[in-house]
Amino acid sequence: MKANTETKDLERRVGELARRVGLCLDALGVSFLGQRENLVEPLFFSILARRHVLLEGLPGLGKTFLVKAVAASLGCRFSRIQCTPDLMPADVTGTEILEDRPDGGTGFHFREGPVFANLVLADELNRATPKTQSALLEAMEEGQVTSFGRTRELPQPFSLVGTQNPVEMEGTYPLPEAQLDRFALCLEVPYPEDEVLGALVVGPPKRELPEAVLDPKTVLECARLSQEVLVADELARYVAALCSLTQSREGLDGGPVIRLGASPRAGISILALARVAALVNGRYHVSREDVDRFVLPALRHRVLLGFEARARGITVKDLLPRLREQAWAKACKGR
Repeated sequence: MKANTETKDLERRVGELARRVGLCLDALGVSFLGQRENLVEPLFFSILARRHVLLEGLPGLGKTFLVKAVAASLGCRFSRIQCTPDLMPADVTGTEILEDRPDGGTGFHFREGPVFANLVLADELNRATPKTQSALLEAMEEGQVTSFGRTRELPQPFSLVGTQNPVEMEGTYPLPEAQLDRFALCLEVPYPEDEVLGALVVGPPKRELPEAVLDPKTVLECARLSQEVLVADELARYVAALCSLTQSREGLDGGPVIRLGASPRAGISILALARVAALVNGRYHVSREDVDRFVLPALRHRVLLGFEARARGITVKDLLPRLREQAWAKACKGR
């Protein structure tokens, strides 16, 4: 009797969560036109999973507005860091300042930096120097900041979204592989289709942010509930095989294709996001479609191709059909 009551309560909570997430995505669709399946939803699911995302796209495509809209719909505290070469680590994490005390005298007080927020946008992240980029590593991995010998917890949930222009490389500092690996997904922001572009150019000059539908507490609950979504053994082996195959350095016409493969973080990210996708669709199990949806954005920035492959114009997307086929065959052998 108790088990049935708990099951019904869980179904009610999941159903209510799926309904509110649907309302959230609909509101985002009004504020940010187009690209719901390939951009808006993966970004939104990553925030629900408390992961970090890298957005790549040309200037003027709405990357900053999209992140602000997601933060508004989630009711989360939003902060923006405009990365420049002269940005210092203390400008990101915060610093101790000397100030007068109400009871007299002076003392040091820690003033929090912009990283102390639920959703942080690091705009043009590759324009910050490596020293400043590294100031974000502890925050992204452990959800905390260490400054002046003291560790301070960041507000939860915490996610960081970095943006960069893939074309203009002058005056930039490419992100090292160690930092790229901390982004669960790398999402490409494409040029809008003609229909969407027409609506944008004739629309109002300033778009309104959506109203808050969720709140930080609900985001934390969603992340916790998603961990209980079931993953079949063959799907777990499939994801593991995908990551393993990228490390094999397989040849293409006698030449090496992959120079650096995906780390275990890639597989962890794929399954974490697949669980969230299943949960918000009212399911308690992950399907292969859920997994395949996040394979490309999870591997795009982690798998580095060799010179021969790049010279022939081969991309990670081109390798995926063969990798998926081999990984699935390998996973099914383990039954």
